[in-house]
Amino acid sequence: MFRPMLRAQVITDVVIAVVLGGLVLVATARGIDSPLSYVTVVGMTAALALRRLSPGLALATAWVVAVFEMVTSQVPDLSNLFIAGVVYTTSRYGSRRVRIAGLVSAIVGPVTAALYLGFDDLRQREGIVTATTPAQESLKVAIAYFAMVLLLLLLPWLAGLVARTRRSASMSREAQLLAERDAARADRAVAVEQERVRIARDMHDIVAHSLAVVIAQADGARYALKADPAIADEALGTISTTARRALGDVRELLGALRHEQGSAPTPEIDDIDRLVHEMREVGLDVRVERDGDPDGLPTTTQLAVYRIVQESLTNAWKHGEPGTPVHAVVTYRPDTVEISVVNRRADDGTRGPGTGHGLVGMRERAAMTGGTMTAGVRGDDFAVAVRMPAVPASGQMPRGLLSTTTNPATTGPATTGPATTGPATTGPATTGPTTTAPAGGSRSTPVTNPTSTSQERTGR
Repeated sequence: MFRPMLRAQVITDVVIAVVLGGLVLVATARGIDSPLSYVTVVGMTAALALRRLSPGLALATAWVVAVFEMVTSQVPDLSNLFIAGVVYTTSRYGSRRVRIAGLVSAIVGPVTAALYLGFDDLRQREGIVTATTPAQESLKVAIAYFAMVLLLLLLPWLAGLVARTRRSASMSREAQLLAERDAARADRAVAVEQERVRIARDMHDIVAHSLAVVIAQADGARYALKADPAIADEALGTISTTARRALGDVRELLGALRHEQGSAPTPEIDDIDRLVHEMREVGLDVRVERDGDPDGLPTTTQLAVYRIVQESLTNAWKHGEPGTPVHAVVTYRPDTVEISVVNRRADDGTRGPGTGHGLVGMRERAAMTGGTMTAGVRGDDFAVAVRMPAVPASGQMPRGLLSTTTNPATTGPATTGPATTGPATTGPATTGPTTTAPAGGSRSTPVTNPTSTSQERTGR
């Protein structure tokens, strides 16, 4: 019933009403012939004071006072003008019912006033001889009063409605701007989160794979140092080459982060041969099959294929059964690319628990290209299968994947590294001679490093 208002606003309305009521009393003091006129002025002043605090109550008060004025046969004074302010607030601040009541009052009020004043004029004309009948003269007076009161009440009601509409439109614009700012803030937060995840993936792709090779070669060199110094020297050379390449990749990544446009090369399909050669050097029996022609694949797809194969092989070495082959199949079709990596699960308890970051990374990478990824136990093996479009469907990761977590206990022993589909800066930068394994459409001959043992595998 009462609108929420500040105390200062209520006090202001009361002061204005009291001042105007006092002015009316002063202006009409000589013409007041009945104490009831003071009641009318006070009542209209009260209605004016309540106009914003409770428009409905103010309108009801004004009607009660007006009816009292007519019943007591008073002559309308200046306090009746306060009704215009009351009607204005009904349309600007009142509820739907109050607005309708204000409109009805703006129409019924003039009719009531015209009838009251018209009959009063007719009563005063009794006994007066004029060219026309008293009824005709009183009718003219009634019509004039009707028009005057109608304008006095209807115009304020319309003005209040216009002010209310403008206020609602302004609030709608403010709400829209606030919603747009919130949406922009949310988009920025998502972009920052995606960039953070991308950096984490790139760092994982570079460091995890390179450190796995370095650890294996370092352990092999330590075991072979006394038995065969030549093998130890070869292992140390591999460590040096891998470490330099990783250092170069990290520098390229950091350089791309400092500048909006990075010029660092990204891994491509052809780099899988070098990757396979590295994994064979650390003792992983990798057997790769390729089917189809990868020519024409966009850089984003080539990067995704390389990273998925890289993380699958790295984690097969970390968590798979030593000495068992790892089968990797990459199939290129006109519209899709399919990747399958299968390795034997370790069952000797030497495998450390995984963090699950790798599977999350592969799932994110596949989703960013519009593809899918499945991974899990298949008998004694752990299988990773990825299917993605040859041309990425989109370049942005679905928001639902930003907060995805993977429980290593439910995803199996192999964990694959994070990945991105955006411009990568982790391309191979070699500083020493490297050997590339033969590529082709048939299975490659497995090469096993004799220095690799089950003790070389470390948990994630």
